[in-house]
Amino acid sequence: MKTSENPYIPYLATIENAWYETGGERCIKTFKVVIDDKEVRENWNHCPGQSAMIGVLGVGESMISISASPTEGRFLRFSVMRMGKVTQALHQLDPGDKMTIRGPYGNGFPLEEWEGKHILTIGGGIGQAPLRPIIEYVKAKQDLYAGLTMIYGARTSGDLCFKDEFTEMSKCDDLSCHLTIDIEEEGWEHNVGFVPQMLLDLNPSPENKIAITCGPPIMIRFVLENLKKLGFADEQIYTTLENRMKCGIGKCGRCNVGNLYVCKDGPVFCYSVLKNVPEAFA
Repeated sequence: MKTSENPYIPYLATIENAWYETGGERCIKTFKVVIDDKEVRENWNHCPGQSAMIGVLGVGESMISISASPTEGRFLRFSVMRMGKVTQALHQLDPGDKMTIRGPYGNGFPLEEWEGKHILTIGGGIGQAPLRPIIEYVKAKQDLYAGLTMIYGARTSGDLCFKDEFTEMSKCDDLSCHLTIDIEEEGWEHNVGFVPQMLLDLNPSPENKIAITCGPPIMIRFVLENLKKLGFADEQIYTTLENRMKCGIGKCGRCNVGNLYVCKDGPVFCYSVLKNVPEAFA
């Protein structure tokens, strides 16, 4: 892949499309973008789970999960929650505008190692963004996997991302999609309750399965506990960490957890590694 001699110099990219996934003060906006440099674009390689630094010139950058699977084509997707100065500036961008991209960074989910296994994803809120590439990847290569089950929840139905995709997924006989919200709503036809409890209620067998969970730290903590109750081995469980990252290349030390650097050693971790790092879910 073509790279700059200076890893801090980003690529320019054009926003092809943008839309809001959720509303409210901390709304989530998804961007579909294409890197301007043809050589960079054609040689860009990322795998599900990796991140990139995206930003607005003159404002700053923020590390965001790549929410597109490499099976979807030569474009990238980022789902950004409005939280601070950079994300507010990103939310002001529209189709045709430019953003900057550095990356891809970190490790990804070992999907090739998981071939032949049933994939179970367990997400909450914006934590579904790094899980979406896994789902799209497995959907595109269904013959390589034993099945796909998705559990996803948020506080309200308005806080769920990618709703149209889940509607289509629920129509497929060989894919299993389970949605839940914390608070009962009129007209809601799916489960009501917290994600960790829904996991227990569904009671998935750990046999030949890989479980991946992403979401708020408190949700992840209870999901991990419940996966262990269900008999999942440490080596069958994966998650991501999203500590604040500044440089993306392990130089600034902002993202360390114990002896790990999230930008270099993560953001994807097997639970067999994280269980020995108490700070991971503090």
